[in-house]
Amino acid sequence: MNKVVANANDAVADITNGSTIMLGGFGLNGIPENCIDALVESGVNNLTCISNNAGVDDFGLGLLLKTRQIKKMISSYVGENAEFERQLLSGELEVDLTPQGTLATQIQMAGMGIPAFFTPAGVGTEIAIGKETRLFNGKMYLMEHALHANFAIVKAWKGDTLGNLIFRKTTRNFSTSMAKAGNITIAEVEHLVDPGELDPDAIHVAGIYVHRIFQGSNYQKRIEKKTLHLPK
Repeated sequence: MNKVVANANDAVADITNGSTIMLGGFGLNGIPENCIDALVESGVNNLTCISNNAGVDDFGLGLLLKTRQIKKMISSYVGENAEFERQLLSGELEVDLTPQGTLATQIQMAGMGIPAFFTPAGVGTEIAIGKETRLFNGKMYLMEHALHANFAIVKAWKGDTLGNLIFRKTTRNFSTSMAKAGNITIAEVEHLVDPGELDPDAIHVAGIYVHRIFQGSNYQKRIEKKTLHLPK
């Protein structure tokens, strides 16, 4: 099976209106820049996007919010995106705000084939409305369902043509779990190499989970808030 595609446009070509998409990244760290740009260009809409947050107003998922291509966000943080906040408060955007640990576990469970789990996070809050609760060892827990997606889109540092992926430092974030939770997983990488060139002990996501891969280009790798430590 040839998993290599030419570019981001080819990789996302079959994502249709109404699709549910997971997108790796934490803030602007490790986001699939090329694929997000290709989704904006494609004009696909009514998307449900699962991501820790929605980037900033003029970059990352903020670009898809700006063009109103996202119908619903499943996230744990509104953060630095003023347009995300505005659409949430005005009711223009459907949003499921989820505790970050719960969101991460929902994605992990999907990749493991586990349909639901119990967590103490959110018990007694608005998050628990309409959800099953159960007592374990004298403590109340909330049942949460696994999160699945039609497509999972991640960005890795290196990958080979078989789909094996290596992430660099904190760019791993949600991406390693998301890569295992999508029906179709798309990976864009900074360096695409031949099989055998990656150290097997360094691989974070096995190629069996990845369906399409391509070498990206022109990465901006923006920093949301640059903090400098000046010597005394």
